[in-house]
Amino acid sequence: MSEPEPPSPAARRRAAAVSGHLADGTTARRLAADPDAAVRVTALGALHRAGVLTAADLHRGVADPAPRVRQRAADLVAELQGAGEAADVALLGLLDDRDATVVETAAWASGERAEAEPGAVARLAELATAADDALVREAAVAALGSLGDPAGLPAILAATSDKATVRRRAIIALAPFEGPEVDQALERARSDRDWQVRQAAEDLLA
Repeated sequence: MSEPEPPSPAARRRAAAVSGHLADGTTARRLAADPDAAVRVTALGALHRAGVLTAADLHRGVADPAPRVRQRAADLVAELQGAGEAADVALLGLLDDRDATVVETAAWASGERAEAEPGAVARLAELATAADDALVREAAVAALGSLGDPAGLPAILAATSDKATVRRRAIIALAPFEGPEVDQALERARSDRDWQVRQAAEDLLA
């Protein structure tokens, strides 16, 4: 009699998703070590849904060889606002990740922390002005605005001259800041060729 076929990756992923809804931490944790990256992604979220996510789980997630798992771990740090299990989970290394989607997510997640991770503002400022990927620049600018650290203001101001999607984000990111250079940037934006940039500036100046 032949041995039954082992569950497919799709079946294991479904099992991981169900384990989160059933608060089955044992199954979720077992599948978090699955050889298939998609299963690990789902299992990581299931651990969080089941209420058994640990700092060790997040540390493994941000160091996972698969970009999608690293991205999901950064998502969870953002959901936790860098507190609780995420308090000592560094995202700084992911801001230098080889995968742009991971960098974008890590940049956004860095801005969701209640307090900036040491070194994050400086690295976000570099990404906001020098990253090749516009989505990364946009996420970095948004994070700098969310953190509201004065050290990030020069990068946000520089981003007001970037492509339209980044300019829009940069204008919104100016909201926590004051000063003549901020006022000048907002006034310039009122005549921007992109109507959403103009609208954002008008809203802040109202």
